[in-house]
Amino acid sequence: MKIAVSGKGGVGKTTVAANLVKAFLNDGYNVYAVDADPDISLGQTLGFPSEELANLTPLVELNEVIDKKTTGGGGLFFDLNPDVDDVIENYSIAKDKVRLLRMGGIKQGGSACYCKENTFLNAVLNSLLFDKNDVVILDMSAGIEHLTRGTSDGVDTMIIVTEPTKVSVQTAKVVQKLAQDLGIRKIKVLGNKIRHSKEEEFIRAQFTEDELIGVLKFDEGVWETAMAEEKGVLAEEELLPNLEGVYKKILEEVKI
Repeated sequence: MKIAVSGKGGVGKTTVAANLVKAFLNDGYNVYAVDADPDISLGQTLGFPSEELANLTPLVELNEVIDKKTTGGGGLFFDLNPDVDDVIENYSIAKDKVRLLRMGGIKQGGSACYCKENTFLNAVLNSLLFDKNDVVILDMSAGIEHLTRGTSDGVDTMIIVTEPTKVSVQTAKVVQKLAQDLGIRKIKVLGNKIRHSKEEEFIRAQFTEDELIGVLKFDEGVWETAMAEEKGVLAEEELLPNLEGVYKKILEEVKI
């Protein structure tokens, strides 16, 4: 199963993604955590050592590897289905039963053709699942950048995280539409950082009961964990408040 977590910057999607990683680990799954954000926030939030994260090369920056895998080292045409199994082993870091990969930043509009890089990234994502105990959690870049370039195509479930604000909700609805256009089968919205009943009412008024997979209360302990060096979500005993219920709904949705 592949789950992509998206949403406007600052809504807490990385914290949600990290807690989903922990939830699946607690149930005995092997988890591939894919940081699709240009920074290394997912690895930091999970608690990977800073020196290991600093030495983890983003997949999109593996120019020689990409060229070799997609074109055989040269030529005008490139392979649409390159063999990338060794890339997962060589360009990731592991902790417990979770393996972390970094996708890296997407080129901005007006830059050179990005066809080979996209083909390479998609091939890596398509090679991550090996058996029923494997799960992929993708922490997408803020907003909709990866979605518009198709790098989340093929995921089973899209979790769109939103805060109880008009701007955040509007972004969530745009992501919904793009995910639908990409053919993602399950698209769910998750309300986050809910402080009181009025904010929860606002979120529930914006989405149908079927669209909304749950709401997570604001928790001060989350910010304390974020400030703790080399600690991270994997070292925590508990998940985010209400996250267990969301996790169970995800399992029901994909019918593992």
